[in-house]
Amino acid sequence: MANSTISLSKIRQILRMYSQGRSKLWIAEQTGVSRNTAKKYMATFDASGLTFEQINSLNDKELDDFFGTVKQQPPQDRLLNLQRCFPQIDKELKRTGVTRHMLWEAYKREFPEGFAYTQFCFHLTKWKARVNPVMHQDHKAGDKLYIDFAGVKLGIVDKETGELTEVEVFVAILGASQLTYVEAVSSQQKEDLIAACENALHYIGGVPAAIVPDNLKAAVIKSNKYEPTLNEAFADFADHYGTTILPTRAYRPRDKALVEGAVKIVYSRIYAPLRKQVYNSLTELNAAILIALEAHNNQLLRGRNYSRRLQFEEIERSALAPLPILHYEFKKQLHATVMKNGHVCLSVDKHYYSVPYRFIGKKVKLLYSNSVVEAYYHYERIALHKRLKSPYNYSTDKEHLASTHRFVTDWTPDRFLEWASSIHEDVRLYILKILDRKQHPEQAYRSCIGILSFAKKAGEQRLISACQRALSYGIYNYKTIQTILEKNMDQYEDSLFADELPMPKHDNIRGEDYYQ
Repeated sequence: MANSTISLSKIRQILRMYSQGRSKLWIAEQTGVSRNTAKKYMATFDASGLTFEQINSLNDKELDDFFGTVKQQPPQDRLLNLQRCFPQIDKELKRTGVTRHMLWEAYKREFPEGFAYTQFCFHLTKWKARVNPVMHQDHKAGDKLYIDFAGVKLGIVDKETGELTEVEVFVAILGASQLTYVEAVSSQQKEDLIAACENALHYIGGVPAAIVPDNLKAAVIKSNKYEPTLNEAFADFADHYGTTILPTRAYRPRDKALVEGAVKIVYSRIYAPLRKQVYNSLTELNAAILIALEAHNNQLLRGRNYSRRLQFEEIERSALAPLPILHYEFKKQLHATVMKNGHVCLSVDKHYYSVPYRFIGKKVKLLYSNSVVEAYYHYERIALHKRLKSPYNYSTDKEHLASTHRFVTDWTPDRFLEWASSIHEDVRLYILKILDRKQHPEQAYRSCIGILSFAKKAGEQRLISACQRALSYGIYNYKTIQTILEKNMDQYEDSLFADELPMPKHDNIRGEDYYQ
C-alpha cells in the first residue's frame, strides 16, 4: 500500500496509537515513517469498519493479505499497451543490429503518450525476468566439461613478413571445481576443435561424463531441441574417450553461463598480460598462455580460502574417468566406388585397398587417419588396412578375394615345389627345372599348374612316369608331359640293349663313312 515497505509489527504499532487517539504527526514521529504512509494505513483501517482488536487478532499472513489487497492498484492503460508489445519486442531484439532504442522509437510513434526510454527499459527488464526465469545449476564433480571459443581473437606475427595472423582461443572449464583450460588454435574447424578438446582432457588428467559445446558446426551438424545431429568426427572422438556430447540449446547462452563467465575472466587475466609481448608462432603463444593459466587456476577464489586447482584436486580429480592409453587419431572421410578388381582408391595417396569381393560396384565410405584406413558400407566396417602412402600400389587382404582369385595370389615357387614333393621326388625335380628355365615367374607358374593337374586327370603314377621319361629327354615344358601321357609313352618299356642294335638300312641314312 505505502510507497515503501514497512514491517507488520510497525503497522500494528501505528494502528494501536491511532486507536488510542494519538495525532497523525505524533504517530509518524514516534514510528519513524512518513506522515503520508501512516495516513494511508489509517485510512484503510477506517474504511474496513473493524476494531483494532479485530485487526490485531489477525496473524501476519492475514494482516499482509488485508493491506496487500488494498495497496494493489490496477495497471495504467499505457502500461497495458506496453506489456502487449513485449512479446514482439523480445522477438525483434534477437535480430542482428536491432537495439532497444530503435524499438522504443517505434513504440513512441505508435503510442505518443507512452513511457520514456528509461521506464520502457525498466518495464521490459521486469517482464523478461518474469517470463524467462533463471534456473540455478548444481554442478556435480566429474560430470561436465563446458567448452567454447572466445569472441576476441589473439594474433601471431610472421618474423619475415611481419604479417599478423589472427588465431582462435579455445576455453574449457569443469563445472564443479571451475578448473580452466585455455589454448590458441588456428581455426574453429573440427580438426582444431578435437585437438584442443583432447589437450584439455590431458591437462585435467581425466575424462568427464559429458562435454558441453554450443552449436558450432565443428561439433553439431544440425541443432535440435531434443536430439541434435553431431558431427561424425566429434562423436567418434567422444566414443574414443568414453564420454558423451551434450550440445546446449540454440540461442540459450544461459545453458553455458559457466564457460561464458570463464571467457570474460580470461580476457582480463590471460589476454591482458599477453598483449605486452609479440609472438611468432602458436607454440610460443600457447607457452605464454599456459603460464598465465596456471597463475589463474592457482589464484584464490574471491571470498574463499581455496583456489580452482585446490578445489579440483580435492573434489573432482577422483571423480573423472581415466584417460585411454592411446591418443585419438583424427579421421578424415571420403566416398569411393569399389572397382572390378575388388579394390578402392584412397585418392589423397593414390593407393588401393581391398574390400570383400561381394561389394564390387558398391559405393563405400573410407575413414582414414595417419595410420589406418577403414572402409564402411551402410555403417558396417567391411575392411581395415594399415595406411600406406606409396602411390599406385595395392594393399590386399586375401580373405577379401574370391576363391579363384585367392588361389592365384598364393602362387610361389615354394608352394609348387611342396605340391610336387607330395607326389614324388622326380616330379619335384621336373618342376624345379621348369622354374629355373622360364624367364617370367607367371609363365613358369602356369606351366607348373598344368603339369601338376595331370595328377588328378591321369593319376599320380602316370605323372611320375611321364616326368621320369621327360627328364631322360632333357626337355622341360608342359607340352612334353602332355604328349607323353596322350601317346601313352609313359607305359613304354625301355630295351636294355637298344644301344647295341645295328643301324637299319635306308637310302636316306648316310652312314658313318659319310662324315670322314
